[in-house]
Amino acid sequence: MRHAAFTFAALLTAASAVHAQTVTMRSAKDATIRGGSYASTNFGDDSTLATRAANDDTWQRRTALMFDTDAKVPANARIASATLVLTVKGGNSETRRLEACTVPVSFDGWSVTWKQRKAGTAWQNPGGDVVDGSCSSASVTATAKSLVKFNVTAQVQKVVNGAYGSRFARFLIGDAGGDSQGSLKYYYANGEPNAALRPTLIVTIGTSTTLPDPTPSSPTTTTGTTLKVLHWNSHHGGVGTDGKYDPNRLATWIAKFNPDVISLNEIEYYTGFGNEDQPARFASLLKAKTGRTWYYKFVTANGAAHGNGNLVMSRFPVDTKGTYHMSYDRSAAQITIHVNGRAINMISTHLDANSTTRRLTQIGQLKSWASGIAEQRIIAGDFNAWPQTSENAKMITTYYDSWAEAVKKNLDLSYAGNPDGNTRNTRIDYIYYSHGASALVLRKVQVFDTRSGGVMPSDHRPIMATFTVR
Repeated sequence: MRHAAFTFAALLTAASAVHAQTVTMRSAKDATIRGGSYASTNFGDDSTLATRAANDDTWQRRTALMFDTDAKVPANARIASATLVLTVKGGNSETRRLEACTVPVSFDGWSVTWKQRKAGTAWQNPGGDVVDGSCSSASVTATAKSLVKFNVTAQVQKVVNGAYGSRFARFLIGDAGGDSQGSLKYYYANGEPNAALRPTLIVTIGTSTTLPDPTPSSPTTTTGTTLKVLHWNSHHGGVGTDGKYDPNRLATWIAKFNPDVISLNEIEYYTGFGNEDQPARFASLLKAKTGRTWYYKFVTANGAAHGNGNLVMSRFPVDTKGTYHMSYDRSAAQITIHVNGRAINMISTHLDANSTTRRLTQIGQLKSWASGIAEQRIIAGDFNAWPQTSENAKMITTYYDSWAEAVKKNLDLSYAGNPDGNTRNTRIDYIYYSHGASALVLRKVQVFDTRSGGVMPSDHRPIMATFTVR
């Protein structure tokens, strides 16, 4: 199967436990996806699923499956074993090797296609998004009613531990071999009247129902999942104080901070700064430096096809994306992710540089728009206004200024010569979180010293807020 992430991977197999509980689930969603001339066709109402390896995407077939482990398996349960089972309905003669890879994002069985995972939302990679190195393998023949069994223990363990935000187990199954008409195989789908023939996930839960929370407790002794939110005005995608354009230098610093979510201002899309797709460039650079896939949303400031704008990135799969355009050619980019079972809405913006009146208008528009987005909300950006201004006063009526809150709680951290956490000549870059974000517990806020040989990779300093999501 021609997909970069479909490589054979060794799986860790958990030892079985005494007094284990076994849960059997039928697929809640399933569909075949095909490329080429079928790339926009949904096959969610078909009575069969299929796989086939082909050089021409029109003939290639993959199967997408989802199981409700969120409801059926407790969070952080110790998985002694997990087996994904398909029942063969028929097909061509060859014995083939299949791979079942973890899908980290949601999809809709009635609208999923080769191009999109749900209505209006494209896959990052046509043909389906999978987690690198997450695949298990099994052989399949054309013998009717024979079973294809994948050992997905390690994959399901990560799912129930919340590694991908949502705790639904999702898989993309494809043929990893070369082009062959004989590779075509059919399987029973979840519409099959005989439930025993439907795609099945069998999970055995060990005696220890929970795993210790690896996250250190917050200063308020609240336990949960750590969320690190980084904001940085990139200065045109990496023009340092030495005047050199170097996105790689900026990305190297970002990777050092090890954030989970990132807000970047002054990101360029095919302008004089590199004349390149900077959002894609940073996603690629960070993947190379962190080993993680980065999901993102970018919007230009004025809505034009090319230009300067705001980029929000996440190592967690993105459920929804949005943009908003304000007066005086300013904008905001928004994504929704899930962390520890909580929806987190992250927004990146950059306000007018020259006018208080314009900034106040933009803040009013921004807050009005954001109020229609569910909690928990985080708004990060270069507001071009210091803390004592009316702009900040307007924001903190409904949002907490994370640095100011950290100072109150002795959770602020900067470096020698910058005790006030200034991000430029003063403090103009903010990470705000809404008063209604009850699941976010602030643990630390830090402004970083990025000088190397007296040079910074941007004319702004980065700020990172660390939360516990409880």
